[in-house]
Parts: sequence; structure tokens; C-alpha cells
Amino acid sequence: MNSIQNPFSQTTEFQSQSMVRTFMTNVFTWMFVAMALTALIAYTAAGNESFKTMMVNSETGGMSILGWIVMLSPLGLVLWMSAGFARMSANTMTLVFIGYSVLMGLSLSFIFLAYTGSSIAKTFMITSAMFGLMAVLGFTTKTDLSKFGSFMMMGVIGIIVASLVNFFMKSSTLDYIISFVGVLVFTGLTAYDVQKLKRIGAAAIEQGDTMRKVTIMGALTLYLDFINLFLFLLRFFGDRK
Repeated sequence: MNSIQNPFSQTTEFQSQSMVRTFMTNVFTWMFVAMALTALIAYTAAGNESFKTMMVNSETGGMSILGWIVMLSPLGLVLWMSAGFARMSANTMTLVFIGYSVLMGLSLSFIFLAYTGSSIAKTFMITSAMFGLMAVLGFTTKTDLSKFGSFMMMGVIGIIVASLVNFFMKSSTLDYIISFVGVLVFTGLTAYDVQKLKRIGAAAIEQGDTMRKVTIMGALTLYLDFINLFLFLLRFFGDRK
């Protein structure tokens, strides 16, 4: 005896899938916009002698006060966006995200001074392939990655602590280990975060200001996964000048 499918459940499932596709498309669109802006700013700033003069202390050869501000301010904006999610309007959060991508571009301009352009391009392509593969895996897998994500977040904390320790130790061996673990952690986090965002899209009820803010925060999350994966891979594949 043939079972009769409920047309209302089919309609609900279709609408849910449609919301997921729309939400994820918006998230990745904002992520790609931010990535393009960061890349453009980084490349432009790296070729600007006046900017490099302002970023570097001519007497010590290290970074100037302005240089440290540029390097650390993106972290401040991320914390501001996270802490102020409930209070910020969607327009404000979008502007802060754009400002963040610009500051990250200025901060990442230093890699063009340390590594050859060809090795940066090669690493970017490798990162894109790995990120894309894990994003597809996270979107399509039926396996619950929640526990896996918790493990990866512990890895992030470990990386931060180890990096602070190595800032004073300056151990090349520890730096290599941190980079290797960083690649594993942010590769895994990409799949976990995509799956988490997919579930948010499927459960979305509001489509107004709140969802716009969630979209921006989702784009920021994937942006951070990509950037960190890229920087850790650059330590393996980057050719220093």
C-alpha cells in the first residue's frame, strides 16, 4: 500500500532549503566582498612607500606606534562586533565589518614585504582549494560536527597560548608546530562553521535586521577561518625575500 506524502511537509521542506540557500549565499557573498577588499588594500599599501614609512620606526627598524595600532585594531573590531551584536544595527555592523576588512588589508600588507608575490599567490590558491573542499564537506555531511567543533576551539586557545609563549622564546621548532596545528584546526573549523551556519539558515524565523546581522557575523566567521588558514599555510609555502 503506497504511503501518501503530506504536501504541506514537502512545501515546508522546500521553503527551509530555500532559506538555507539564500542565507548561505548572502554569507559567502559578504565574505568574498571582504576578502577582495582586504586583498586590494594589502596589495596597494605594500607598494606605497609613504605607508611603509609610517608603519616602521626608522630608528629601531621595528613597527611604529601607528603600525601596532593597525596590527591590533582588527582584533578590537572583532570583539566589538561580538560584544555589541544585540545593540548594533545591521547597518552599523556592516560598516564595522567593512572597516575591519580594510584594517586587515593594511595589516596583511606586511606579508608582501616578507614573501614573494608568486608564493603568496600559490598559497592563496592552495588555501582556496582547501577552504572550498571543507566548506562543501561541512554543507553536505550528515555527521554532527558539534563535538568536533568544540575540540577545534580548544585547539584555537592552545594556538593563542603557544604563540604568546613563542613570542618571547622565538623558537623556530615551536613556530613550525604551531603552524602545523593551526592548519589542522582552521581546516576543521571551516567545515564546522559552515555546518553551523547551515543550521542557522534552516532555523531562521526572522528575515529583517537580526538576520542581516547574523549574516555579517557568519561572513566574519568564515573570513577569519580563511585568513588564519592562509597565514599558517604561508609559513610552509611562502618563499621569503
